[in-house]
Amino acid sequence: MENKSQYTVIVSDRARQMLTGHIRFWVQKSPPAAREVKNSLMDAIRSLYQMPERYPFLNAEFIPPNKYHKMFVEKWYLLLYQIKDRMVYVDYIIDCRQDYGWLIQQTF
Repeated sequence: MENKSQYTVIVSDRARQMLTGHIRFWVQKSPPAAREVKNSLMDAIRSLYQMPERYPFLNAEFIPPNKYHKMFVEKWYLLLYQIKDRMVYVDYIIDCRQDYGWLIQQTF
């Protein structure tokens, strides 16, 4: 039986690099915490294969409306992703404790 509600999830190279940077930070502070953060982020990404539209769009100045969905993970992380046809593209994994104004200025 085929489940038509499933999507293919693709994580961009940029998002992978961001994830690696976040995990490196946590490894320096606490390896167990690093594992927990990594597992939470990976579980969140994997969850997008079903119903990725369940998360709202990011509404921000300079970002085209209805382009990126946003998902908050753990206490501090924001995943930004797009849905095109049956594909989910994870483009950014942002630590919300940091200034991410660069994202809006450089990307759009």
